[in-house]
Amino acid sequence: MRKIITVIALLFTLSIVLPSYSSANVGINEKFGLPIVVYGGNLSADEKASVAESLDVAGEVDVEEIEVTGQDLIKYIKDGDSRANMYSSAKITRKDEGAGLVIEIVTPVNITQVTTEMYANAMLTAGIENATVEVAAPKAVTGHSALVGIYKAYEVNGEALDPERTDVANDELTVATELVDGGVGDDEVSELLTEIKKQIAEKKPASRDEVEQIVEEQLDKLQIELSPEDRQLLVDLMDRIRQLDIDFSKWSTQLEDLSKTIEDKITTIVNDEGFWASVKKFFKNIADTVSGWFN
Repeated sequence: MRKIITVIALLFTLSIVLPSYSSANVGINEKFGLPIVVYGGNLSADEKASVAESLDVAGEVDVEEIEVTGQDLIKYIKDGDSRANMYSSAKITRKDEGAGLVIEIVTPVNITQVTTEMYANAMLTAGIENATVEVAAPKAVTGHSALVGIYKAYEVNGEALDPERTDVANDELTVATELVDGGVGDDEVSELLTEIKKQIAEKKPASRDEVEQIVEEQLDKLQIELSPEDRQLLVDLMDRIRQLDIDFSKWSTQLEDLSKTIEDKITTIVNDEGFWASVKKFFKNIADTVSGWFN
């Protein structure tokens, strides 16, 4: 009995000690600087504390904290409103070349319109790569201001962003959310934007007509129906992207990674038996309710 107790005590000790070696904090990244936390400028003190907790600011060795305001909005977005309220916030940790973009919405209930894939797509358009980005908000907001905060974080880190690209990226985020409002699924919108941009990178269209053809081909391929107004918005956006100063050969790889992520997510949903069981139950409940009306 004493031997058993001794073994248990040893195992318990190892379970505490060993992780401290394997997950030891590597300290401050001297190549890219501190992680930057960008708080929405309209947060109250309590809301800011809530966001800091969600983004695990206390868990960092050190961190730089800044705020994003309406003045930043008009710097990066041509038709931005300097009086806009900014609540969504983000923590940005830059990574080495090849790491790609890793986006996590740590308060998913409170970011109501923008998805991780929409952020990733817009960030690539803006010229941001190789970073881990966590987004948070203390209450329900669309999530748009977090993107402006990410732009500001990069410039604080000494990396200049092309204002034309940041403006187009915001336009992309707006079009994406409008397509969702029009009835297209979040994942379908992200897949559509990614696939069109991949085709632009590969085919290098020289005119608006060629861009429109690519858009039509991808809409047909993905079997997505849009209103004439939404089609126009999408073509306008993609024609602006065509004209950006982008290294499309490099962009293709990033888009391929994003495309794979979206496909995996869609496949997971399609193959999720629990998801389909809940759908089946939902419609059965409706049928039972309707049936009850006539009994």
